[in-house]
Amino acid sequence: MEPDIVIIAGFGFRQSASLASLESALAKATKGGIMVDALATVENKTQQLAPLARKLALPLIPVAAAPLAGQPTLTHSPASVARYGAGSVAEASALAAVAHPARLLAPRSLSSDRLASCALAESPIP
Repeated sequence: MEPDIVIIAGFGFRQSASLASLESALAKATKGGIMVDALATVENKTQQLAPLARKLALPLIPVAAAPLAGQPTLTHSPASVARYGAGSVAEASALAAVAHPARLLAPRSLSSDRLASCALAESPIP
């Protein structure tokens, strides 16, 4: 019997990202019908992600900036490294929001307008 898992959608985005940008990134990350259990992003961006969490009736997990730097990401954004010390805010937020061991399901997906990214991480439920 396989253990139950939790799947977190981590987000990184520019201040100009709209709700449509966030939805686009999530749709690309969850193609194939993957269901997520919660949304996560760095704590100073939660207010901008809150409308999507409310729309989807999902919990929103704020992630402190410090733990982002220690997360092993699959992609590398110079802007993310400069600001947060992480290769991808979306990937690092997804990993930091779940219990260990956690793993990314794939590299981040970008919204159609390239203003938002979303990555999925999974972890067994303790």
